[in-house]
Amino acid sequence: MIDIITNKVKRHKKRKLRSKKHLRVSADRPRLTVFRSNKYLYAQVIDTSNVVLASFSSVSNELGKSKLTSNIEAATIIGTKIGEKLKALKITKVAFDRNGYLYHGKVKALAEACRATGIDF
Repeated sequence: MIDIITNKVKRHKKRKLRSKKHLRVSADRPRLTVFRSNKYLYAQVIDTSNVVLASFSSVSNELGKSKLTSNIEAATIIGTKIGEKLKALKITKVAFDRNGYLYHGKVKALAEACRATGIDF
């Protein structure tokens, strides 16, 4: 059982590194990173010096008492909120870091919602 878990973790790390080596990150193009847990969804915009410029998640206090879980409608809300924060910071271009997850479902919904606010990937 332990071997199965360690193999899963190793495979995810390989996918993560494989997707990160193609990112074009620069000073004017920070990376938008997505993390999915079983229960929640997180998005962060990270600068080249590893400083978090903006973040939003389904657990954020800005949502009030209506906490979202990790589903597609939560991903669209998170994508629009992170896009609005980026517009406020006057950032129009980002590098989308899917963090080894497939570009499908929640990750795709978050990316499309962020693009709808005018952020260029």
